[in-house]
Amino acid sequence: MSVAGITAENAENLPDIEKQWAVKSFHHAETYFRLVSAVHPRRIKLTPIDDEIYAAFREEFPDLVLENLRELEDFKSEKAKAKWRNFIMKYETKVEDYNFGTLLRNRCGEDYGPNNCFFVTRFQFFCIEIARNREGYNDVLHADKN
Repeated sequence: MSVAGITAENAENLPDIEKQWAVKSFHHAETYFRLVSAVHPRRIKLTPIDDEIYAAFREEFPDLVLENLRELEDFKSEKAKAKWRNFIMKYETKVEDYNFGTLLRNRCGEDYGPNNCFFVTRFQFFCIEIARNREGYNDVLHADKN
């Protein structure tokens, strides 16, 4: 895809654009953490197709440990990136902004912080947080705040 002659291959990483994405990602993370702290996580619905996403995610990644994610091994290694890419593309037309960047917590029992988050696609965030909410890993966040 090309916009005004700019493609993914020749696009520059402009500092102002990167800052805007960082701010947007931080606001998304902050909003989500407030939500998961205020509403019981098992009652949160992140997309219209949470059930489908959860079932497909757990079928594709049955052994992914949600309590303490390993950024490099689980998301950024060549093998992990290829597996995620193939999985994510199935939802390209089903989930709005599926490939937008957002922050994901490594350790689910803690707030976002410099040593407890990394950058992922919005769809990866949905997969992990839907599973954490359904499997009870985020319950401690609600219990601690209320």
